[in-house]
Amino acid sequence: MAFAGRLVGAPVTIYLPANVPAAKAAKLERWGARVVWEGELWDDANRAAQEAARREGMTYVHAFADEEVIAGQGTLALEALGDEPGLDLFLVAIGGGGLISGVATAAKGRKPAARVVGIEAAGAPKIYRSLREGKLVELDAVTTVANTLSSRTSHEMNLAIIREQVDEVVLVTDEEMREAARWLWFETGVAAELSGAAALAALLAGKIPLEGVRAACAVVCGAGTDGLG
Repeated sequence: MAFAGRLVGAPVTIYLPANVPAAKAAKLERWGARVVWEGELWDDANRAAQEAARREGMTYVHAFADEEVIAGQGTLALEALGDEPGLDLFLVAIGGGGLISGVATAAKGRKPAARVVGIEAAGAPKIYRSLREGKLVELDAVTTVANTLSSRTSHEMNLAIIREQVDEVVLVTDEEMREAARWLWFETGVAAELSGAAALAALLAGKIPLEGVRAACAVVCGAGTDGLG
């Protein structure tokens, strides 16, 4: 949002919870966004953003429960399939569920036989539990330090898409994500934030069956250095 606002010359205000790294907030500010800190988790910041939008007449853009946001994120799958038409497995981290909603919809639309697997933090399993309980779950507590995976709940829109389009959801620990982030840095020179390494973490931890897989895409969805500590 900050980058898009800079491109079109529109003012952008972004509400962030306390668990967001200061370096990420500084980057948003360098792109011209006004950053407002609110609450401990994304859910708290989101409520404050909605209230501010109503109070001040601003356009509110949901982080993941927005059809256009989901469609935009789905272009990632189209680009990946354009580069590698043989892809038949997509591994996508789940924070709120927007990225995997878009990737799964686009991937299945272009290649119905492709598998899409969601990866959640074991310390914030809101989709994992929602699918098993048959209803949208709001977690009582979140224990992961992977900040973009740490919302207490998702949204009915995303849950419905995930239920229809995603083949499986698996959980990874913070340490498994940390090991994957270190692997990415050591082997490829990619600095991924903890949540950005979640998809690869599931693969490296042996949680994804690869029998019959021709080519897999593990989406590294965020840059940062918190995973290297």
